[in-house]
Amino acid sequence: MKLSVSQPPYEGAPVVVLIAGLGGSGSYWLPQLATLEKEYQVVCYDQRGTGNNPATLPEGYSLAEIADELAQALNEAGITRYCVVGHALGALVGLQLALDRPESLTALVCVNGWLTLNAHTRRCFQIRERLLHAGGAQAWVEAQPLFLYPADWMAARAPRLEAEDALSLTHFQGKANLLRRLDALKKADFSRHAARIRCPVHIICSVDDMLVPSVCSTELQVAIPHSHKAVMRQGGHACNVTEPDIFNTLLLNGLASLLHNPEPAL
Repeated sequence: MKLSVSQPPYEGAPVVVLIAGLGGSGSYWLPQLATLEKEYQVVCYDQRGTGNNPATLPEGYSLAEIADELAQALNEAGITRYCVVGHALGALVGLQLALDRPESLTALVCVNGWLTLNAHTRRCFQIRERLLHAGGAQAWVEAQPLFLYPADWMAARAPRLEAEDALSLTHFQGKANLLRRLDALKKADFSRHAARIRCPVHIICSVDDMLVPSVCSTELQVAIPHSHKAVMRQGGHACNVTEPDIFNTLLLNGLASLLHNPEPAL
């Protein structure tokens, strides 16, 4: 796995690792990079089997494997202490790392994440899987924005969405890989383990998230000791893309609170 690691803005700058969702591409975080790199050393990467990290994923591929692959790559790069910012599936990877490698995680930011798959989210993925089986990659890619973005935002950006569709089709991770990553996501369940997380946690969610209801973030906050939550009124599931200025402010404030004024571990 090849990591993209920015130059630290100053000696000893905290490391922030950005983990994308089901799409898996580090480019998902482009709206955040310039802002974060002013204060942090930022790590991005394409998850195994996606983007520029091609691989055929094995059957039974699990969230624990996704987390372990990242931890090993960071260790090989000499990065042993870091904060994780994860979106959706990426938030689950962050939760897994917080449990498996507590000595490495300085803090965790979960964006539109969850403890266990919500019934609404499960239904959305069932529909999307049927589209994938019936219409292939094109059907999956064309339906994806409906679950990521608010309707008004999409309507005002039709040419951009067409360009995104074309790019997504060109870099499609493959049906088998996608289904195995999706299966790992659906099986993840932190409801019995979240109370063991000891690193400081900041949660960001969007009220109008079409894919992951904001109640999932409320449940996450209740389950994780000393966690904090910030709520965006709009932005959809990909709120860091649709409302980057608002999101970046919440993210920077959250990181500053987590890394400079952390709650004491119990």
